Amino acid sequence: MSEIILVRPASAERLQRYLRLTKPRVVSLIVFCAVIGMLLATSGMVPLGVLLTATLGIALVAGSAAAVNCLIERQIDAIMARTRGRPLPRGEVNVTETFLVSAAIGGLGLAVLHAFVNPLTMWLTLATFVGYAVIYTVILKPLTPQNIVIGGASGAMPPVLGWAAVTGQTPEQAWLLFLIIFVWTPPHFWSLALYRAHEYADANLPMLPVVHGREYTQRSVFAYTLGLALVTLMPFVIGMSSWFYLFAAAALNVMFIRYAWCVWRHYSDRVAQRSFRFSIVYLTLLFAALLVDHYLPY
Repeated sequence: MSEIILVRPASAERLQRYLRLTKPRVVSLIVFCAVIGMLLATSGMVPLGVLLTATLGIALVAGSAAAVNCLIERQIDAIMARTRGRPLPRGEVNVTETFLVSAAIGGLGLAVLHAFVNPLTMWLTLATFVGYAVIYTVILKPLTPQNIVIGGASGAMPPVLGWAAVTGQTPEQAWLLFLIIFVWTPPHFWSLALYRAHEYADANLPMLPVVHGREYTQRSVFAYTLGLALVTLMPFVIGMSSWFYLFAAAALNVMFIRYAWCVWRHYSDRVAQRSFRFSIVYLTLLFAALLVDHYLPY
């Protein structure tokens, strides 16, 4: 009996380490955006089976991509304060374990999507996996300061995956949601990169503030935030949403632009950190407003 009592906590601790490999906070935002895409794809309610299996499949593949990212960047993660607490740099898991966990959950996720959702969603999700785990992590991130702009395409795919899961199609509305996340990604990530610039420099990664300097990056954050404000008006322009969303988007954009202005004109690491954190709240509330607007009776 004592052996069983000792084994269970050890097993639970190992599972917890595997879970941390999948970056659950990042995956939760990915899943949220995918579910928003599912709900916006239909005027009624998404069939429960599709909702559950698509969410599960997308989450598993996203977690697999995150684990591959941790595997490839394990030496870089050990240098940076933000990431050195991850399981691989700490020696809590090894390379073989990480590879097997990623392969198992990724393969299971793709199988779930193919069997219980539709092949289009499976192939799009696989392409997203390759875009993040291979094209962004292996090719773009160490080679160009525009890595987050180009690589942001894979991070912007979740609502398209969700839409495809429900309808088997990817219409212009789904790609507009993609565009919102795509334009949101640079000011979101560059705010982080600004106050972590020394860590990226130590890791020899060509992030924008490392290559072009802080002032250029600050201007870029502000410029992209202005562009984002314009893009977020498009759902109203094309008739995808109504006045509720427009007012909510306008209010959120005013707040985000104010943060971006402070990053540009009144910079401090604290300001950049607050801008980064608000950007996550911004995207969550923006998509929530779009969803509420979708179900409001007019």
